[in-house]
Amino acid sequence: MEVDLCQAFSEVLQSNVGNMDAEDRADPQLCSDYVKDIYRYLRQLEMQQRVLPLYLKGTELNGQMRAILVDWLVEVHARFQLLQETLYMGVAIMDRYLQAQPVSRKELQLVGVTAMLLAAKYEEIYAPSVLDFAYMTDRAYKAAQIRKMEQNILKELNFDLGRPLPLHFLRRAAKVADPSVELYLLAKYLMELTLVDYEMVHYNPLEIAAAALCLSQKVLSESHWGIKLCYHTGYKEQYLRPVMEHMAKNVVRVNTSRTKQVAVKKKYSSTKCLRISTLPQLNSSAIQDLAAPLLGESQPQPSER
Repeated sequence: MEVDLCQAFSEVLQSNVGNMDAEDRADPQLCSDYVKDIYRYLRQLEMQQRVLPLYLKGTELNGQMRAILVDWLVEVHARFQLLQETLYMGVAIMDRYLQAQPVSRKELQLVGVTAMLLAAKYEEIYAPSVLDFAYMTDRAYKAAQIRKMEQNILKELNFDLGRPLPLHFLRRAAKVADPSVELYLLAKYLMELTLVDYEMVHYNPLEIAAAALCLSQKVLSESHWGIKLCYHTGYKEQYLRPVMEHMAKNVVRVNTSRTKQVAVKKKYSSTKCLRISTLPQLNSSAIQDLAAPLLGESQPQPSER
């Protein structure tokens, strides 16, 4: 009986959301026959390659050190004009290695720059050389040291570098939501801010992407988190609220100078990114109210009548 009811509910739900991939059958690059299997596999991978919460606890490193390093990696990424996937993958490789192997303070930047090198080799057509990355460290490390760390990371991760990225899931969700260019860029900005936030390392890539899109809809008052997005992401809006609170906290921190790690905000303040990080809506009460619990601020109480 329970199986029959679940099957019936699934069929009703599918009839309501429709098949958004049906029109893509003529384009072999969109893999419409396999796209659902592909994303199902990506969701399995994100669980297998999870980053643990507060994984630096008990080591000589801390979240602030990591934030400084990631902020620098964002600048390195921009300097080399690398793909966005390279940045996300580089940070993911770094986190997965740091949670598995104890690293000293003097080696932290070495791990970060090597992770970016590996990600560039994985994603880029023309990746910067080892010497280029050594130069970006102001000669703090030699090319031989980077190559040695590259071997250590690959051995520890067993060459499993293909972790799903929030970008992959955002593109899928955007196909459902059909957002404006402004909303899509805002979601990307909110996602990129999470890279610096040590308190968010344990959230899965799909959670990050879904929450970024949902919060962007709220900020810009454009569409809403409907049944189609629930179905294709697997998350209801109320489940995403804790993630959105962290994202709102990150926005408030960079907008009120509560952090020195502002490379992402600077990047998205350019005309190329439509100056999305300077939107007045990012100072709205919607953002402030979401961020308040995590910033230790009391939310305004409704006036008594």
